[in-house]
Order: sequence, then structure tokens, then C-alpha cells
Amino acid sequence: MPLNIPDKLPAIELLLQENIFVIDQTRAAQQDIRPLKIVILNLMPLKITTETDLLRVLSNSPLQIEIDFLKIKDHEHKHTSAEHMATFYKTFDQIKKQKFDGMIITGAPVEHLPFEEVTYWDEIREIMDWSLTNVTSSLFICWASQAALFHFYGIPKYALDKKMFGVFQHRISDRKIPIFRGFDDEYYVPHSRHTEVRAEDIEKVEGLDIISSSDVSGVNMVMARNGRQIFITGHAEYSRMTLDGEYKRDVSKNLPIEVPANYYPNDDPNEKPVLRWRSAADLLFTNWLNYYVYQETPYNLDDIK
Repeated sequence: MPLNIPDKLPAIELLLQENIFVIDQTRAAQQDIRPLKIVILNLMPLKITTETDLLRVLSNSPLQIEIDFLKIKDHEHKHTSAEHMATFYKTFDQIKKQKFDGMIITGAPVEHLPFEEVTYWDEIREIMDWSLTNVTSSLFICWASQAALFHFYGIPKYALDKKMFGVFQHRISDRKIPIFRGFDDEYYVPHSRHTEVRAEDIEKVEGLDIISSSDVSGVNMVMARNGRQIFITGHAEYSRMTLDGEYKRDVSKNLPIEVPANYYPNDDPNEKPVLRWRSAADLLFTNWLNYYVYQETPYNLDDIK
């Protein structure tokens, strides 16, 4: 079954060019199916890129999925038009009386700041608290994973000596965990961050389980509340060219940046990047939707507690 996304969202045309099956809300309304309701709080600056990346990896499920995009109230969105934000995004006030089968909160370019100094920290905390009783399962990605681990469990973040940047190999702790159904023992994930959370802090907290990690990039996935909260420090959803765009952006600004690891053939930025994480990313999001959302959520959304 397809993704059910807002009419005329730019991602529709991009995904159709990749032969990914999507339908708009007008057509979906004619189908007698109770779709999964997923809300995505998109904190990334390039909204359309992130929308497309996430919709691509959510598209492989046989379930019909209804997507709502959420924005921070009164926040200036410098890289996305006001028209796009007004057309396709809602504020928390508009959706907080609803319940959702799943929620995704993305990364954000604010990791250099202490959490309490982020201008929208209070609203993020309110949304995360709301998710405990209004969402069946939540995925927190990159900065959002650090923010949620700090907010709910007091896990600190630490500045890295240099940016963790590239595509790194990871090991899973237990292949029997449903989120890893179909995975190999090792898989690849892109990372792009200046901070980290550490295993020794997480291991001290009862109820938190590190379920995948890397010798190089450290903790990758943490699970809590039997999968109602999943924290991912990397960017499995990234497209082939996302790290390329970030690297060339930083080079153009004369920022200190190294060639992303394990990405370009022969570490040559003129070469086409090697896509080595897509199959694992598709499995990750499909397994999340199947085992932690669809099979756990009540048919009547009002029954989520």
C-alpha cells in the first residue's frame, strides 16, 4: 500500500521518478482503510530534502500511511519558503488533541548549544512529554535522540574533537530483536554530527538498552519502553547524495571538514558516492512500522495510553 501524503507536496514528484508508490490525500480518501497516522516533527533546515528522505524509507511497507508534518511555532525557517511551511506543516497546538500511531523527530543544526539554550527547547520538551501518552512508538533521530535521552533519562552529550562524518559499520546486539528482522550481523549507517552520547552513561540507566553500535562512531541505536521509544544517533534515512551536499557546503564556506569516511570511491569527492546503507535503512523503517507501530497500536487511536 502507498504513502498517503498532502496533495502537491514536492516530494511526490521526486518519489514517483524513483518508482515509489505514493498517493495524495484526495485519492486516499476514496479507500476504505484505516491508515497508520504518522507525525513527523521536521527540525532540519532543508525541509523538502528531509521530507523526501523520510518518505522514501517509509514507502516500503504494505501498510497505508497518513503523514502529518509538524513545525516549531513562531520559528523562522530560513531555507524553506513560508508558502511551503504554511501549506504542508502544522503547529503542535493544531495536533496536540490528536493521537498518532507513530512519531518521528529529526535532527537539528543546534548541537553546539546546550539543550536548555535552544530557543525552542520548551516546546520540544512539551512535544516529547506529549508523545508518551499520545503516540504508540516514537523514533528520535540524531540531535533529537540526544535531546530525548537527556530529557527523559538525564543522558548527557559530549562534544567531539572533530565531526563524526561518513558511513560507518555497525554491529547489532541481538538479531532476534524485531527492529533487526532481516538484517545482517553488520550494517552501515551515515553519521553527521559534532557531539555524541556514551555507552557508559546509557548502561547505568535501567530501561535503556543499546541495541547497535560501532567501533568508530559509537552508540547508534538505543531502545526503551519495549520499543515505544527508539533513539538513533545516525541518519539511516539519508539519500546517496546528502553527505556530498553537506561536505561541499562546508568546503565552500571554508569550514574545517574532512572527506566523509567510507563514502566516495578512493576518498575522491569527484566520484559518485557508494550507496551501502539503503537496504538496511529500508528494513529499519519497515520493521519499525510493522513491529512497533502497526502490531502494537490499537485500532481506535483514542485507546493509546
